Amino acid sequence: MERILITGATGQIGSELVPALRDRYGKSHVIAAGHKTKPPQNLVEEGPYTSLDITDITAIESVVREYRIDTIFHLAALLSAVSEKNPQLAWKVNMDGLYNVLEVSRKNCCAVFFPSSIGAFGPDTPRDNTPQDTVQHPNTLYGICKVSGELLCNYYFSRFGVDTRGVRYPGLISYETLPGGGTTDYAVEIFYHAIQERKYDCFLKQGTYLDMMYMPDAVRAAIELMEIDAKRLKHRNAFNITAMSFSPDELATSIQRHIPDFSMRYAVDPVRQAIADSWPRHMNDLAAREQWGWQPQFDLERMTKDMLDRLTAKLAQSSGTV
Repeated sequence: MERILITGATGQIGSELVPALRDRYGKSHVIAAGHKTKPPQNLVEEGPYTSLDITDITAIESVVREYRIDTIFHLAALLSAVSEKNPQLAWKVNMDGLYNVLEVSRKNCCAVFFPSSIGAFGPDTPRDNTPQDTVQHPNTLYGICKVSGELLCNYYFSRFGVDTRGVRYPGLISYETLPGGGTTDYAVEIFYHAIQERKYDCFLKQGTYLDMMYMPDAVRAAIELMEIDAKRLKHRNAFNITAMSFSPDELATSIQRHIPDFSMRYAVDPVRQAIADSWPRHMNDLAAREQWGWQPQFDLERMTKDMLDRLTAKLAQSSGTV
């Protein structure tokens, strides 16, 4: 990777992947691309930044040629709950956008990283120890887009030789960006409420287990997969990866070890609960571990402490108390 473009750079993954790649490959070699969300100051000041609508294939090709891009981390997408509210827009952004990126990559010899998700599975998928290769019948538009994206990326590799690679991310937890409409967003919201209000109303019910990952692990996974020798990869796209599986009540208990007066109630959102009930509780990520050495560094307790420490400092700074 010498000239890297990140679409969706202002989103949850992109806002942390961009600085990591700039530290590794040089600030001038990593181009951050956002669209509607106002970019944070560091994305604009510490390296090239451009506004890019991924539904406009001409605009994508123009950026790729202008910056001589050879690798695209394609992160721009609408998340699960937002997609259910506007499925027509979700298809346009999530599927048409990916097709545009793959077509431009085919013409300009770019490698492509595409993040899939636990949302690519459905209610008839084994929910515990979910295999790498298994039944995928999602019942959400978001999940349908992810499965279609996995297949499309595989097609562009086998048919046109485009170097496509990807992972199936679990729920992601980050202190850098606010939740963006995902089913696992409770695991981010809860930290803000615990620090600021000492209470939280959870939109998923007690005992809802889902795979989760702390953002530093998610960022590292994307970079490691794109850097590995392709000869080691039997799979190309949609590697299962995970770090921990927990329920809302277990996360609340972990937070209470640091904030004893924190309390949580349940105000279940039926739409997001139905989505969560169709997703794996825990994926089998042996293929990723064997083929490219995937190994998470954060478990629930380590993630909770780091998240509370960093988010507390961030909120204090933004309020002017430090």
